[in-house]
Amino acid sequence: MKVFTIGTDHRTHFDFARLLVKYGIEVLFDVRRTPESREDYFRRDGLQALAAGQGIDYIFMGNELGGPCDDGRGQWTDSDEFKRGIDIIRSKAAKRACCVLCAERTPENCHRLSIAEHLAKQDIEVVHIIDENSVWTPPPRRPSPPAPRPNLRSTHAGRGRWRRPGPRR
Repeated sequence: MKVFTIGTDHRTHFDFARLLVKYGIEVLFDVRRTPESREDYFRRDGLQALAAGQGIDYIFMGNELGGPCDDGRGQWTDSDEFKRGIDIIRSKAAKRACCVLCAERTPENCHRLSIAEHLAKQDIEVVHIIDENSVWTPPPRRPSPPAPRPNLRSTHAGRGRWRRPGPRR
């Protein structure tokens, strides 16, 4: 299963539509808390029309996945709304090519990176569309290596005193 992400910043409506078609997007999830833009075609109504013109379903999910408010990222990603939003994306992505949309062009300073991390935890491949010939796919998650076992050697045989590993004193 795969989910794409994309940002609207510094794109024309033509370039944006071309990217959606190139990557075969069938469902566009708008995760902006407030779906507004300087450009009419990236406002909620404009995106609905642009998506419909390409045969793409537009779903506004700013209420569920619109980013943290004042309560911080941890509380946002633990909220029922966030979990419901992730579940909706996962269920649609099992059947159709989906894309998560926000305003920032690249994901590193965008809350869609948090969304992508949660999708990846559920074994969903996430591909961030940067430009027509440029995508970023984070490396697959690997389980953390086990913590090293402490070296518990007695410094005084039989007297129950233990020392930390390191140079002897």
